[in-house]
Amino acid sequence: MFNDKTIEAKPSAIITGIAAPLPFDNLDTDQIMPKQFLLGIDKSGLAKGVFHDMRFDETATPRQDFVLNHPQFRNATILVTGSNFGCGSSREHAVWGLQQAGFKAVIASSFGEIFYFNSIANGLLALIMDESVVAQLLKCANNAGTFSIDVANQCIETDLGERFPFALPDRQRRMFLEGLDQIGLTLKEGDAIDQFEQQHFRHHPWMKIDLPEQSVL
Repeated sequence: MFNDKTIEAKPSAIITGIAAPLPFDNLDTDQIMPKQFLLGIDKSGLAKGVFHDMRFDETATPRQDFVLNHPQFRNATILVTGSNFGCGSSREHAVWGLQQAGFKAVIASSFGEIFYFNSIANGLLALIMDESVVAQLLKCANNAGTFSIDVANQCIETDLGERFPFALPDRQRRMFLEGLDQIGLTLKEGDAIDQFEQQHFRHHPWMKIDLPEQSVL
């Protein structure tokens, strides 16, 4: 069903695509990416594991009642789901797998905390919206609706012309728009960090320790 795609975080102000409804609460990271797919030593090949035990039965036959097995949702890039999505273990593979399966954004009323920050760090947009709004978006997604998510202006527009504003912390918004992780965003403030350090040691010179240069063998 899914083909592996790049999971490199790329700057994008607008995400447009088919939205798939997955109206289940408390979907944990083991359901998103079962443990048998965690054996690799790199990030590749995880698309086949996404929701594997929900997509297939014991004989590896696709379950006809699972939404992502329906033809109209096979190219979905946006997932609308229930509350507490991504709870459970801290496995980052759940985020990588969703990205490899083509998903660029997940919308829910709440997320597991570690999953949420793993998403932000890897460039998967995780949007927290009010339950009543998520319910409306699920109705639209049930009809294989297309969403356009404007990250810069913090608004979702459906193909029916409905508009739903969302809030995204400035730091996370900037990370997504500029394609940065936490380290990259911190390095952007290198000059301010250097100025702070210099000012700090001017006022507290006794705290500065000059370490001897290490010899290179």
